[in-house]
Amino acid sequence: MTATFLTKRKAAAALAGGTLLALSPLVAQAAAVPTRPEPSVAALGAVLVDGDSGETLYGKEADTARPIASTAKIMAASVVLDTTGVDLDRQVPVQQEYRDYATEHGSSTADLQTGDKLTVRQLLYASLLPSGADAAFALADTFGTGATSAERTTSFIAKMNAEADELGLVNTEFDSFDGAGSDVSTPGELARLARHAMENDTFRTVVKAKEYKGDAPAANGRVRTYTWTNTNQLLGSYEGVTGVKTGTTTPAGDCLVFSATRGDRTLIGTVLNSTDRYGDAAKILDHGFGSSTAGTMELRTLPKGAQRD
Repeated sequence: MTATFLTKRKAAAALAGGTLLALSPLVAQAAAVPTRPEPSVAALGAVLVDGDSGETLYGKEADTARPIASTAKIMAASVVLDTTGVDLDRQVPVQQEYRDYATEHGSSTADLQTGDKLTVRQLLYASLLPSGADAAFALADTFGTGATSAERTTSFIAKMNAEADELGLVNTEFDSFDGAGSDVSTPGELARLARHAMENDTFRTVVKAKEYKGDAPAANGRVRTYTWTNTNQLLGSYEGVTGVKTGTTTPAGDCLVFSATRGDRTLIGTVLNSTDRYGDAAKILDHGFGSSTAGTMELRTLPKGAQRD
């Protein structure tokens, strides 16, 4: 036999015996699987999951409960959309107390005008894009039960907690319909909630919109045109982003629940209490997609006068 043939036989035998890695340093290096370093983020809590399987791809204190600010509106919208037989074209008259609530809490607002009639679908846009506390109040008052608005909103918040229980969100608790209370969750559980909400076609359509413009019957008998801009600046800034919701309060800091799709892969994530929520989200998405675009990302500018959340 030639020396070349003997060498090939020895290599084959080594492979069959599971000792190929010991043949040479070069073979060992070729067999090593490269791994991407985990991103360094400013958020106190963060997570990234696979949108299909729910597998966790990145986590930083992902199971630690923290205040969640207006990301609580994801659950409010989910409760509405999960209501059996929900009529998205049902008209809801705007009450003065909805406006007063937003003013009293210093919350972001959709600037709903008293006496106007908006559809449930429009109220979802008004709640999720400009993060209108007045719109969230309108939804809670409409979909809760009871003789008074206080009873109805309390009932609605109970529905939010009941849905959290159904989804297995054991560290999630709501005490408001808009995130203005001491609502808490974990990055991991918020991502799980977002996965559930994004299964609904209407929810996906709403949170993907950079802007909504629509007409509603006004209190004076005319027609009023409402225009709302999505506070989520990751939309239109990072390739493939499809949602989901911002949130900001002093206890919660800047929060963001986000989703992105590239090809046939969808990723969903959360950052809580961050000083750079969009940069954090981009880094985390880069980690999941195996890309490197966070450093060159330019944030979409919100129009003058648009709500910030």
